[in-house]
Amino acid sequence: MSAFWLLSRYLQPYRRFIAFNVGSNALSVVFSLVSLTMVMPFLQLLFDKVTPVTVYPAFSWSISWLTGLFNYWFSQAIVQYGKSGALWRVCVVVTVVFLLKNLFRYLAAYYMAHIRNGVVRDMRRQLFGKLLYLPLSYFSDERKGDLNVRLTNDVQEIEQGMVGLLETAIREPLTVLCYLGAMLFISPALSIIVLLVLPLTGWIIGRIGRSLKRRSHEAQGHLGLLMSIIDESLSGLRIIKGFAAESQQEQRFAEHNERYTKTMTAITRRRELASPLSEFLSIATVSFLLYVGGVMVLRQTAGLSADTFIGFMLIFSQLIPPAKLLSTAFFQFQKGKASLERVEAILNTPNPIVDPPNVLTCRGFDRQIDYCNVSFSYPTADIAKMPPVLRHISFCLPKGKVLAIVGASGAGKSTLADLLPRFYDPTEGYIAIDGIPIERFSLSSWRQQFGIVSQEAILFNDTVRNNIAFGCDMPAPSDADIENAARIAHAHSFISRLEQGYDTIIGERGSKLSGGERQRLTIARAILKNPPILILDEATSALDSDSERAVQEALTQLMQQRTTIVIAHRLSTVKNADEIIVLSEGNIVERGTHAQLISQNGAYAQLWAAQSSLAIKQFRA
Repeated sequence: MSAFWLLSRYLQPYRRFIAFNVGSNALSVVFSLVSLTMVMPFLQLLFDKVTPVTVYPAFSWSISWLTGLFNYWFSQAIVQYGKSGALWRVCVVVTVVFLLKNLFRYLAAYYMAHIRNGVVRDMRRQLFGKLLYLPLSYFSDERKGDLNVRLTNDVQEIEQGMVGLLETAIREPLTVLCYLGAMLFISPALSIIVLLVLPLTGWIIGRIGRSLKRRSHEAQGHLGLLMSIIDESLSGLRIIKGFAAESQQEQRFAEHNERYTKTMTAITRRRELASPLSEFLSIATVSFLLYVGGVMVLRQTAGLSADTFIGFMLIFSQLIPPAKLLSTAFFQFQKGKASLERVEAILNTPNPIVDPPNVLTCRGFDRQIDYCNVSFSYPTADIAKMPPVLRHISFCLPKGKVLAIVGASGAGKSTLADLLPRFYDPTEGYIAIDGIPIERFSLSSWRQQFGIVSQEAILFNDTVRNNIAFGCDMPAPSDADIENAARIAHAHSFISRLEQGYDTIIGERGSKLSGGERQRLTIARAILKNPPILILDEATSALDSDSERAVQEALTQLMQQRTTIVIAHRLSTVKNADEIIVLSEGNIVERGTHAQLISQNGAYAQLWAAQSSLAIKQFRA
């Protein structure tokens, strides 16, 4: 699909503004051409170079009719007002014509401003929306820094290169066509020479500019990698400093920064070549025309007089600025085209997790959740070589019960829970509620059924109040509702001690709070949402004993009368679950209550014994 066709999709909502822009540019060019062509015939009459015309010329589509018409009007002005009066009036007319020319040029820019910024806004919004709705599996293969570059730098390159070219592509061709038309009227022979030389100029510029697209792809890739290194370094400063790895990370950044700089230098050199090259080629064409036209005037061939030739060259000189602008815009276009392809690569990424036809709205459930022969493998280029993460998992979770999932790291615990809110879809089997496969429900209504508290407390650089209210499907939760959720989550006491209470900005990812405080805020968020299904994914594993005790009390409040899936390494937190599933290498190896699994003396009993022994040693230490 061509770049212009891709861009045209974003221009559809702005057809009216494009029409206004084209009309304003056309009028600007017409008034510019009139201002150039009306002076020469008047000066010829003023200084007695031609005979005054006293008879209105008969109409015909020819340069002689236009010249005769100008001569008639100017002759009448000289007869009626004298040469001084006619000169003054012509100066006023020229001033008004230039005023109108620049007025319409401003109007064209006025309408184009709405188009340029509107297209960029729409593109950025579509790109961000697409990223929000893509499945989690997409982000496992993408660098966050590169996605940031596509959202910011690539979109800006499109605005400067491609949407900016739209303005040039509308105004400058109109200018060239109008001036070429006037030149054809004046001297068809010289105009044919111009038409033969200009394509050669465009071909030379195009040959140089084609490499820009490939280089721009490389540059944006290097920039995305740099952004990823910056993001990882700022996020992991504690580890970098703790391992005294500042010089190592600095060297890594310097290497990629050097690659990006070399690529950008090559791009800049080629882009800066556009203006001097086009100017040189234009001057070479002017020199060639001066020679050919001068010879024609001297030999009096093709009816070309000296004053007509000067007028022709005056008009041709006005072709040089738009030719330079077009060549420069062509170089920018190549960069913008590379960025557009990078943006379109995201927008065209298929999303396998979508609403089906005849979608249902989920309003809760009455009986149970069923995993029916569920298997799952993470998407990869060669899925045949990817071992399955889950193998033929089947179990039933009755409404209001607590299911615990335990096992070693990498056993598939989190993946098993992630399938329920459809972060991924099973590669085999299905999940159902009350006998209805969850794929039948709209994603929005299905995910409204969940509250999720994960090991990493996901918070935003906003107020405590807005973090608790985040994702709440209430129209507008009241302050009392938010405070009540915080009290249940054992968070109200520390929130009250903050400088501005519930209106305190907590910093990026809640950096101003301790780990336990952050986790209690996420629990308050889940309490306020009041979901029927709760997923607790290692919610206390990263906390110290005191924080764990406070968070566990909050979780106990949260779990009351809710269907809950608990993922835990610390078995002491799940021994009261209604059922415990033990996973090993994607298979269910044991299931039952805590007492039943202990009596079986199997994998769970061994894990329990190992953790109990470790806890005793830590206590004695």
